[in-house]
Amino acid sequence: MVEEHQLSERRACSLVGLSRDSYRNPPQPDQLTRDLGERIVDIAHVRRRFGYRRIHDLLRSEFPGVNHKRVYRLYKNANLAVRRRKKVKCPPNESVPLQIARKVNDVWSMDFVSDSLSNGRLQIFSTDSNNNQFLINLAKPDYF
Repeated sequence: MVEEHQLSERRACSLVGLSRDSYRNPPQPDQLTRDLGERIVDIAHVRRRFGYRRIHDLLRSEFPGVNHKRVYRLYKNANLAVRRRKKVKCPPNESVPLQIARKVNDVWSMDFVSDSLSNGRLQIFSTDSNNNQFLINLAKPDYF
C-alpha cells in the first residue's frame, strides 16, 4: 500500500490495523521452528505414507512440548501431503445368464420377506419354483 498508493507508513498501517513495529520487523522463525520444519520434511520424505499426525507422534521424544497444530502448520508450509492411492479397477465379471426352467422343480428361488403388524414383527421365508409359482411360507412372530 505504501508503494502502490503513495501513502505514509503510519497511514497505511492504521488502515490495515497493523502496528508499525510489526510492519518494520516481520516475524522470524526461531531455531527450534527451523529444526522442527527440517525434521518434518526429512521424515516425510523417508516415510511417504505418514501424515502429519504420525509424524507428530514420532517427533514427541525429540521435540517435547510441540503440539499437533504447530506440526500441521509446518507440514502444510512445506507443501507436504500424503498422496492418495489410485483405485485398482477390477476386470468386469462375465455375467451368467439365468437358467430357464424346463420342467417342475428344475429352478427354485428363495427370499426373506419381513413385515410389521400391530402386535409385533413377522418374518416370512418364502420359496417358489420358477415353473409353477409354488409358495411355502413359514411365519415366526417376535413376541412369542
